Amino acid sequence: MKFKVLYILAIVGFMSLNAQTVRGARIGYIDTEYILENVPDYQEANAQLESKLTKWKSEIEKKLADIETKKKALENEKVLLTKELYEERLEDISFEEAEILDYQQKRFGPRGDMVIQRTQLMQPVQDQIWAAVKEIAENKKYDFVFDKNADFLMLYSAERFDISEQVLRIITRASSREQAKTKKERKALEKEEAIPEVNSTKDERAKALEERKAQRTAELEQKRLDREKALEERRQKQKEAREAKKKEAEARRKKAAEAREKRANPDKAEAEKTSDTTASKMASSTLEKGKAAVKSDSTKTKTPKELQEEKRQKALKEREARKKALEERKKKILEERKKAREERLKQLRKNDSIRKAKAKEKEDN
Repeated sequence: MKFKVLYILAIVGFMSLNAQTVRGARIGYIDTEYILENVPDYQEANAQLESKLTKWKSEIEKKLADIETKKKALENEKVLLTKELYEERLEDISFEEAEILDYQQKRFGPRGDMVIQRTQLMQPVQDQIWAAVKEIAENKKYDFVFDKNADFLMLYSAERFDISEQVLRIITRASSREQAKTKKERKALEKEEAIPEVNSTKDERAKALEERKAQRTAELEQKRLDREKALEERRQKQKEAREAKKKEAEARRKKAAEAREKRANPDKAEAEKTSDTTASKMASSTLEKGKAAVKSDSTKTKTPKELQEEKRQKALKEREARKKALEERKKKILEERKKAREERLKQLRKNDSIRKAKAKEKEDN
């Protein structure tokens, strides 16, 4: 900063020493803050942006407060929940919190909407200030024009070198010209203009500025779309991972429940197994009988009455076979239960005798 000040002073001093051979240097300066405060369009857009930023901050703070409430409620319910259910709910809360933080970064991050919209808000005004300064410098033959609010130190500035009002008048004139509709209004504005019109290159410069602005807007929009796409892909991956974990946990719970049920009802499981075996044997027997009947029918032609009688006899045999198979299955189940009961009683007696023997041995000692 000091180097810049010394450099500027050196240039001014050098030109002053050579005043006899070179004309005196004309220097002016502008006050950017003053200009921005007096541009109505900028002030209105800035107020809208501040309102939008306040709304975003309030929304984020509210969501973060809800997350903290959910965390406290989950900690209070932790003793009543299983480990898997607690971890699942904690994962859901963490996912919601990550989404809110991503949203906060999207709004207020280094490349967030706040920075982008402030740039979009400032750039048109800065372009207008630059164009106005160039116009004034060319028309009034200024050699140097400085910004009072820039990063170098201005020790003293005389008001007669301040061209901020002229810059502001050009910006206001351009805005008023856009709003003037009738020929009479345009002529009135032309009479009020204290600074001559810029040459024909002004339109080309304005066109170039518009093209640069459109290109910059398109680049910012593309970056925003890419950021949203990446965020959506990450959310989808997290959702798929969470669904896979839920399915895996459900399968584990189902398997554990089946194992508990088998341990609680061993007789029922054995009975179901025996029943399935008996039913399979009975179905095989019925199929063999059916095949034999078909073979017999193919070798001998019978009258309808004989066929009906044979069918009735076959149905009776099948009913008897099913009844017999059912009786055998019941008998087998009862025998297995009786055997299991006897085994348990035998084991209980054995345990009781061992306990009594130990007690007697203890008394003898």
